Amino acid sequence: MLNTVTGDRAHVKPTNIGAHDYFHKVVDCQWACPAHTPVPEYIRLIAAGRYSDAYMINWRSNVFPGILGRVCDRPCEPACRRGRVDAEPVAICRLKRVCADLKEDIQDRLPQAPENKNGKRIACVGAGPASLTVARDLAVLGYQVTVFDNGVSPGGMMRSQIPKFRLPDNVIDEECGYIIDLGVETRYNHWVNSLREVLAEGWDAVFVGTGAPRGRDAPIPGRQEAAKFIHIGIDWLANVAFGHTTKISRRVIVLGGGNTAMDCCRSARRLGGDDVKVIVRSGFEEMKASPWEKEEAIHEGIPILNMRVPKEFRHDNDRLTGVLFEIVRAEYDAKGRRSLIPTGEPDEFHECDEVLVAIGQENAFPWIEKDIGLEFDKWDMPVLNEKTLQSTLPKVFFGGDAALGPKNIITAAAQGHEAAISIDLFCRGRNLLERPPPMVNLVSQKMGIHEWSYDNQVSEEERKKVPVKALEKTLKDIKLELEMGFDPFMACAEAERCLNCDIETVFTVKTCIECDACVDICPTECITFTANGEEDDLRGRLKAPAKNSDQALYVSDVLKTGRVMVKDENVCLHCGMCAERCPTGAWDMQKFFLQCAEAGTEVRKT
Repeated sequence: MLNTVTGDRAHVKPTNIGAHDYFHKVVDCQWACPAHTPVPEYIRLIAAGRYSDAYMINWRSNVFPGILGRVCDRPCEPACRRGRVDAEPVAICRLKRVCADLKEDIQDRLPQAPENKNGKRIACVGAGPASLTVARDLAVLGYQVTVFDNGVSPGGMMRSQIPKFRLPDNVIDEECGYIIDLGVETRYNHWVNSLREVLAEGWDAVFVGTGAPRGRDAPIPGRQEAAKFIHIGIDWLANVAFGHTTKISRRVIVLGGGNTAMDCCRSARRLGGDDVKVIVRSGFEEMKASPWEKEEAIHEGIPILNMRVPKEFRHDNDRLTGVLFEIVRAEYDAKGRRSLIPTGEPDEFHECDEVLVAIGQENAFPWIEKDIGLEFDKWDMPVLNEKTLQSTLPKVFFGGDAALGPKNIITAAAQGHEAAISIDLFCRGRNLLERPPPMVNLVSQKMGIHEWSYDNQVSEEERKKVPVKALEKTLKDIKLELEMGFDPFMACAEAERCLNCDIETVFTVKTCIECDACVDICPTECITFTANGEEDDLRGRLKAPAKNSDQALYVSDVLKTGRVMVKDENVCLHCGMCAERCPTGAWDMQKFFLQCAEAGTEVRKT
């Protein structure tokens, strides 16, 4: 791009480190977390043995630390900087469980709902993670929140679809209880079958957090004839969770490649299936299941067969005998879209007694009338403002899987926070698009001339594996939790693998004498003093070329020599060696802390 005034190539502008999203993006784990949990902050507290403090930081952001410490989809871990310089990222998810398992009683640290309510009544339909987050955020502001659910206790899909050997009921009870105890009214065993009727009760706002309750079926030949032996995965898991299903046949096929399929096959293994296999139409690497979920299924003796498309359920006198599969291969067009092409090999027949269908979930809103002003799109999803989560019926808001499609618990919590902000603004007659900003702090960690208030030594420890109970015990008990979690010693060692990405390197131009001492000592060669230029050109001229364009360059203003300091944030270890070596203090290590805005936070006046 040319500068129209000078005719020169456009230079990269100096980085505005005052913008809250710049350093936030450098904290890759927090940036990747939908709820933007301050990950390095709570990991340091775990290393120091301050488990209750670490829990409260988690609780404020993601609401369910003990639950998520067991079953989170872990978007933070692929983003972890440690994974770029080491074989594996920090075990962030399992460290979250540590603070939940080892904390003291934190009841006295929880907020209290005010005795005098503000007169506004909010209905939350569904008692899953999104609704509970809304209830928690609004109850402490004086709203009277009522949660409706057709179950007998809160938790939603966390209770009904996640097996007890992964997530015990007592963990769900504890963390949902913290929210209900804020004075939230609950109406369990209450099936809501009409939004019109709900609205007629005069609520000031209604939040819909009903999840994605319908599992996709496999409508292929033989489905109806053998229906007794073919089960929709999420329905079957719910029946297992509530004790309605206590056994399964010996030979079981699970169709699907997501986390629900992994839960189905591992549950079937514990209920009597000794010949359980997963058969999926995609390749192994393309499966939607988390890598660790696939590993655990294989560890439990469950084979995963890929690139096979079900063609027919075979049956004899309406009794299922097996499934016929076509073998395929994947081809991709120029836009990366996949097509499954038959290989021409003979079809495969796999014998089985029962099939669990886990090929996806869909939203279902039969209880929402189509003539009340709430619009749906061509996929029968509610038309929403994606920022505010408000529907076309102004007082109705959505969140979690019911809003933008099936995702995960941490996304549901994040959307619950956003919906709570919107509901609060709506009830106060404010503009929903004028969102309060996050709370941001940046504080120097200097304790002396060259000393810091954080441990900047880079650990050489390998990632710790979570201890598990013996398979001969866990495969016999559907409710026996498999993982035991880290003990304090393992937790400390794992926590020290964190590279403290929130301790930012802050550069001051006027103090720099351009001695290049920081360049010489940097272990990753991420600092370069050079002439400015167009970004692509500048990235290629650095001491170590900056190839990850998703991570910004830290570019200073012009120095006395006319050069600029350029730092590649992508590979920085936050070790502080540049600041220790600098003779003038041009470099400083400053802790960046970001806490997302909550309902009731005011937009700051400027």
